[in-house]
Amino acid sequence: MARRALKLASWTSMALAASGVYLYSNKYLDLNDFGAVRVGRAVATIHDLFMSFDDTPLGAASLAQVHKAVLHDGRTVAVKVQHPKVQAQSSKDILLMEVLVLAVKQLFPEFEFMWLVDEAKKNLPLELDFLNEGRNAEKVAQMLKHFDFLKVPQIYWELSTKRVLLMEFVDGGQVNDRDYMERNKIDVNEISRHLGKMYSEMIFVNGFVHCDPHPGNVLVRKCPGTGKVEIVLLDHGLYQVLTEEFRLDYCHLWQSLIWTDMKSVKKYSQRLGAGDLYPLFTCMLTARSWDSVNRGIGQTPVTATEDSEIRNNAANYLPQISHLLNLVPRQMLLIFKTNDLLRGIEAALGTRASATSFLNMSRCCVKALAAHKKKNTHSFFRRTQISFSEAFNLWQINLHELVLRVKGLRLASWVSALLCWLLPAPH
Repeated sequence: MARRALKLASWTSMALAASGVYLYSNKYLDLNDFGAVRVGRAVATIHDLFMSFDDTPLGAASLAQVHKAVLHDGRTVAVKVQHPKVQAQSSKDILLMEVLVLAVKQLFPEFEFMWLVDEAKKNLPLELDFLNEGRNAEKVAQMLKHFDFLKVPQIYWELSTKRVLLMEFVDGGQVNDRDYMERNKIDVNEISRHLGKMYSEMIFVNGFVHCDPHPGNVLVRKCPGTGKVEIVLLDHGLYQVLTEEFRLDYCHLWQSLIWTDMKSVKKYSQRLGAGDLYPLFTCMLTARSWDSVNRGIGQTPVTATEDSEIRNNAANYLPQISHLLNLVPRQMLLIFKTNDLLRGIEAALGTRASATSFLNMSRCCVKALAAHKKKNTHSFFRRTQISFSEAFNLWQINLHELVLRVKGLRLASWVSALLCWLLPAPH
């Protein structure tokens, strides 16, 4: 099985290497190029637009790169310029990917990867439309405006096109850079809490999810004006819009996982398409072992042994994982990706799977389910009943969180007393 997985991995590497999308991933854009760059170059050479334009990109990826510039009115801006020929090349890339996936299917019938092609066909055109990215940025900024810790750079529409996007320049350190946070006296636990609140609200309450939260797209900083800690969310090209039915089932599933209601875990996993593979589905969703899921993911912390066990066993379940990814709704695929990226950030910060993160998720689930029930009833009595039930459930969560904090403080005081007893004071 391991040998077959290795052969599959080599096929996958061939597919990625052959794909033209990756042609630009290690090459900085030359402003003398043509195609999409001609727009960028024309913008850069208009004397009444930029006071300065830095030719060296701040960052480069497969589709575009970002330059720093200063407008004549003194505003510092980030200029995102699409690589030349990407638009024309993208359809060839998808066709090549489809051919390779079909070839893999012939060699390894148990592996099903056509969903990769379907997702690329749907998402790549959206990512190549920078005006769509700008609209997404404004939508999420409005949607989460009650979070004073969130900063989404302002879009300058009058200077943007489908292939060139101008936005407010915002600096900061990457969200997984603990050294940066220590130097700037930023609390990693506060950042982790904020990130959890933000994504829980996107997924459970609004059903509009930023699906590329890798560290380069999530910055942290202290606001120059106020000194308050902020999370800066960048690159809004890829969002997943969840249907109401999916969002509510997903809310129920996480509620069941958090409170270890295994009957409901099975029910809502199967409603989300997992079928008899629901134990594997919940393990993939939580990145926890089935034993931990049964004991309660909020009760047992992740250990290095459990992490190692999951990684070592993953190759043995590749056919089942492939089949499961083909079964679940397409919406779930980007949710899986988002969850994995967020867990990677939490692991880097050392805050993964804390009880607080699960409690924040549970709060959002309670609010989302209550809002849905209220929307579907016209009875004042019933709406009042739902509101009381919501308030009681939130009170239970707050009480549980308080108990955990008291236990944590008590444990800390015990450890401190023990250290004082074991280690004599220096003379």
